[in-house]
Amino acid sequence: IEQSLRTIQRHLQLLCMYYQITIHSQNNSHYYSWSLGAPKFDIPRLTEYQSLLLALTKEHLSALLPSNVQNSMEAFFESAQKQLQEKEHGKNKLGNEWLGKVCVAPTSQPLLPPQIDDEIFSVVSSALYHNKYLEIEYRNQEGKSHTAEVMPLGLAQQGTNIYLVVRYQWAKDERNLALHRIQKAKISIRSFERPLDFKLDEYKTKGHFGFGNGTQIQLEFSIDKRTGFHITETPLSLDQKIIEESDEHYRFQATVFESDMLNWWLTAFGDNVWDIEKIQINHSFHV
Repeated sequence: IEQSLRTIQRHLQLLCMYYQITIHSQNNSHYYSWSLGAPKFDIPRLTEYQSLLLALTKEHLSALLPSNVQNSMEAFFESAQKQLQEKEHGKNKLGNEWLGKVCVAPTSQPLLPPQIDDEIFSVVSSALYHNKYLEIEYRNQEGKSHTAEVMPLGLAQQGTNIYLVVRYQWAKDERNLALHRIQKAKISIRSFERPLDFKLDEYKTKGHFGFGNGTQIQLEFSIDKRTGFHITETPLSLDQKIIEESDEHYRFQATVFESDMLNWWLTAFGDNVWDIEKIQINHSFHV
């Protein structure tokens, strides 16, 4: 395989980032070796169950894996695919058949995902992984662009979109940036300590990905019984209860976070939902 010396050096530098490799320089020459006590590098033969788990991981979680992890796992993904595609006694393996037996069904009209530049995704995920500031050029949905240095705090996949949660230097709260709207991205040399007051799961629970501001409310509404039966099986909250019931309707009460997504969900029921009441701290109002 013909390669330039510079290409080989670049590949070796990349390997040194992910594996325990020692570099010894002498007289402008560089020598590479496994570090003393480093674990052996091998790809053991995967079991069928392990291969199935890796195949599902690649299909459904690849957008949430940092690029360096995904790259380092590529050999395992390929090994898993080959393992599943091998036939036993001339028949397909049950693990391979399983991939055709399960799927994730959409909860709304399916949309094709927006195009995300591979290099930008790699830079963003690397900055997030290593707690480095990120220099970006971002174009909002109105088409206006701005440049800024941001603190990347989390990635969230919502339907077909992937959002980067960041803090701007001039803002006290977090913002969600659609990854496909980032036009340029560069890792800063500056590192940061991850804020102790930010928890991505808590941020999600408070409705920030549903276009809310974290305001908690007590929601009450009446709904046609046929339309609202599924809410008895998939409640809005742990404290949800039916406070009124007739042959024609339910009246639910639940503690939730106010958001545009909640309002869109209620509006989608049309005339089958009525008498919506949202009770906030110190005041209440009807819709």
